[in-house]
Amino acid sequence: MPFTTDQILWYNNGVWGELGYAVPNFGDDVATLNSNIHYLVEVIGRNLQAILQHGDADVRVPPSINTLTRIHKLVIRARTILAGRSVPSAKPNMETKHVTPAPEVFIIYPARYFRIRNWFLKEYAGLALIGLSEAMQHTENAKPFEISTDFAGLIGQYFHRIYERMATELFGVPSAEAEALDFTLSEEQLGSYDPGKYFTSTELIDIVVRFERMPTEDDFNVLARGIPATDLVGLTPYPATNPYPASEAGGQSEATASGDAFEPPPSA
Repeated sequence: MPFTTDQILWYNNGVWGELGYAVPNFGDDVATLNSNIHYLVEVIGRNLQAILQHGDADVRVPPSINTLTRIHKLVIRARTILAGRSVPSAKPNMETKHVTPAPEVFIIYPARYFRIRNWFLKEYAGLALIGLSEAMQHTENAKPFEISTDFAGLIGQYFHRIYERMATELFGVPSAEAEALDFTLSEEQLGSYDPGKYFTSTELIDIVVRFERMPTEDDFNVLARGIPATDLVGLTPYPATNPYPASEAGGQSEATASGDAFEPPPSA
């Protein structure tokens, strides 16, 4: 019998599998007694899904300020929830005498990940999906009412890393400044975004992807509503394959889009 996996899972369900959608790995933890964790997972998942639907995910150039502002706001939201609801170890937790809350099934928002062409967004998405996976499998899902500062630190580190990478690589913030746990990009810094200062001309251009790979709002409606973890089907580890298949480059692979200049690989 093969082992299971804790890696980010491929949502291999119809066209969404073809487009590389993913979900956090909740293992066998489909529900929680902790309303704080349930809320955190839903808020982050819903926002992450929306961010990764942007056209920036389809190109390898630095993301637009629209996308980066949304990431900025998502990280601030995650910080606010974790800081506002966590309880230090020395503070007594609220307890009941007779009853416990009913379990709540996690609501999952499948998001683009495995076939994202933008490496900034793919890295940020990977960190966020791992953070969500950690939250859903955490021991404190068995504890009603409270989350600990230890939980907040564990989950928060992934969003801090996203913010630190974004600040240093895309806004030119010194590492020593961006490493501070309370560092926040100012309106002035957000307004001065200019990737041309830090990237080569090669990194500022890319090919045009096939437009039929972009679902409309109506196409996407079923995923945008969220899916209970108990109703997800087609979850499987993602295979190690070519991240830029022929279907994404107008029917030709990037290596051969200009002609027959290359021999096909042995597996072709």
